[in-house]
Formats: sequence, structure tokens, C-alpha cells
Amino acid sequence: MREMASTGAEPSDLADLPEFCDELFVTLGRSDQRRWAETYVRGLLVVPGRKSIRRISELVVGRDADQSLQQFVNQSPWAWAPVRQRLAERVDRALRPSAWVVREVVFPKNGANSVAVARQYSPSAGRMLNCQRAVGVFMAGEHGATPVNWRLLLPKAWDTDLARRAKARVPDEERSRRTWEYLLDCFDEMTGTWGTPAAPVVVDLSGDPGMLPLLGGLEERGMRYLAQVSTATPVAPAGAPHRPRTVGQLITAAAGRGRTTLSWRDEDTGAVTTSDFVAATLPGPTAADNRPGRLPWVRHVLAEWPIGQHRPRAVWTTNLGVTDIREPVRLLRAASRVEVEGPRLAEEFGLRHFEGRSFQGWHHHVTLVSAAHGYELLRELATRGYDEGRLLRPRA
Repeated sequence: MREMASTGAEPSDLADLPEFCDELFVTLGRSDQRRWAETYVRGLLVVPGRKSIRRISELVVGRDADQSLQQFVNQSPWAWAPVRQRLAERVDRALRPSAWVVREVVFPKNGANSVAVARQYSPSAGRMLNCQRAVGVFMAGEHGATPVNWRLLLPKAWDTDLARRAKARVPDEERSRRTWEYLLDCFDEMTGTWGTPAAPVVVDLSGDPGMLPLLGGLEERGMRYLAQVSTATPVAPAGAPHRPRTVGQLITAAAGRGRTTLSWRDEDTGAVTTSDFVAATLPGPTAADNRPGRLPWVRHVLAEWPIGQHRPRAVWTTNLGVTDIREPVRLLRAASRVEVEGPRLAEEFGLRHFEGRSFQGWHHHVTLVSAAHGYELLRELATRGYDEGRLLRPRA
């Protein structure tokens, strides 16, 4: 299955794709919409190279159908949220994800008319870019990861630029928000409207200190997290006597009191990794869990400290317990699956190949990319026997 999307799959390889798409796109109101959805997903899976609408039309349909496909992706008013929900249900049931992993995804652009384009800072790239920025929520587990939900981050300049909003068909209620607010909205949809059981959130905040309010928001929702942070993140007020003032100082002091050494084997390569881990409790009260009868959350700091090195490789804050460090390390291993799938989504599945400019077109495209990637993951899990043969069948 790994070669399918990049080299072009034969039709026999996708014999179960129609059944998968029938169930996933059942909420699309018209049969032609469901047919074009399957066509687009098939194109993302089999068309080599760039996944443009013209190439999908030529290589999948075999006739001049690019205008119809373009209309389906960019203008057709079908709701993407129910499709994402059904995909999340499938993946949750099959993969049994141990983490919801957040990733910023950057779409470099020329010009200024595509929805949400601006010259803006990307924390993951560490520089200014003319781009669209989005956040994706991936369900991740020991055996794989796939995105199931998305938010497109609208720059503040788009709030008042009525001409560009009209051309890109941005809904009136869509306004610029802080990234952590987009994410909390995303999680509220998944746990509320969708009814998806929450998994611990793994997120990188190390390049964006303005994201730290996300942690309090997760705690208010009773959600657990493992968040990578900068070693300069403060843990005590300046001038506090005899107390570490930063996460880095706290973890350095804890390292002198003891470390835990863990080894694990990569399932795909067989390579064994060994690292020291250091944990410490953050001093003082933090955000409280507001549910009745619950005590305030206790936050901890966890660091991976390569053996023989003078400083940690990465530092995280978490409201998970650290008595058994294997639990957060298991989440980090699941998150590493997203690092593998990110480049594949961008190129092999055409995530960055979208040529439209509209708000709904962008959301349609990323939803269909998620469907194609999720289909491949489910088939791979079925081939490896993790689903007992039930992955591509609707829930009874």
C-alpha cells in the first residue's frame, strides 16, 4: 500500500473503494456529488505527481470532465463536517488512537487572492511566508496516523477586506481568532457534535508562546495533553528566591536527582532507541478542572535527555501523571507517526496541490485528502491484521 498513492494503483487495488466512499459520503445529498467525491478520492490515490483537477479528470474519468469536478470541489454546497465525522468514527474504531496530534500545515502561495493568504509568521517553519496556515488534528496510534479535522486560520487583515472575502466566499461569521481558539473549537466539535471519545492531545507550543492558553482550555474541558514547550517557558515569577524560574532550570535541577532510561523498537525499521527521561512537578497551583468534585490539575514537566548529552532534546509540560513515564513516551511514539505522514500528505496525496481560491473549496479539498489518506491507512491496517477484517465495513 505504501507505493499506491505515488506510483499509481491499478483499479483492482481499489476494489473496496466504492464501498468505503458510499459509507463516507452518504450525507452528500445528490448521487452526482457522491460520484464526483469518489472520483476525486480515487484520483488522489492513483494519479502520479501533481493531483490537479485536470490530471484527475484525464487519468481517472478518461474524458473532459474537469469543469464538473472543479464545480464539485469549489462551488457545490456540500457539508464537509459530516464526512469528517464519519471518517473519524472509522479511524477511531480501527486504529484505537492513543493521541490526537495537532500539526500546523503551511500552504505556500503566490499572490494574495486565495482564501486566508497573507504574509505571516509560521511557527513550524520559523519564518515569515506568503501562505495559508491551517491546523490539522490527526488521530495517531502505534500503527499509523491520519488527519480527521481541520481549521483554516484567517489572518486579521481578512476580517475587514470585504472584496477579498466576497471573492473567496468567506462566511460572514468566519473571523480571525487566535490559533488556540481555533483548536478548542475543533476539539469541541469532535467531542461534542461528533461524540468522539477524547484522546490525550499532543501539540508543539515551543515556537509560539501565545499558544499556552490552550492548556487551560483543555483542562477546563477535562482533556489531557502533552505539550512541547520552550526551555525558556517561565514557571515562577521573576525574583522568586531559590526557585527555578524556567522550565529548563526546573528540569536541569530534576536531572540531578535521577533519570529513567527507556528503550523502544521502531515497528517498521527494527531500530532500537534509548534515551533518558527526566520528570518534575511544576510548582504552585495551575488551571483548575471546573467539573464538580474535581481537584485542580497538577502539571508536570517531562524531558527527553539523550544519553551523554549536556542538555535535553525536547521538553514537554503535561497534566498526565509521570509516575509511569512509559505513558507519555507512548504518546510521543504515536506522534512520531504524524511526522512520517506529513510529507506524504503534502505530495503523495496532493494536500498542497489545491488550485482553488474559495473557503469552501479549501475545506472540501482537505476533507477529500483526509478521506484518501484514511482509506489507505485502513487498508494497510486490514492487511496487517489489526482490524480482524472489519475496517472497511460500516458500523452495524
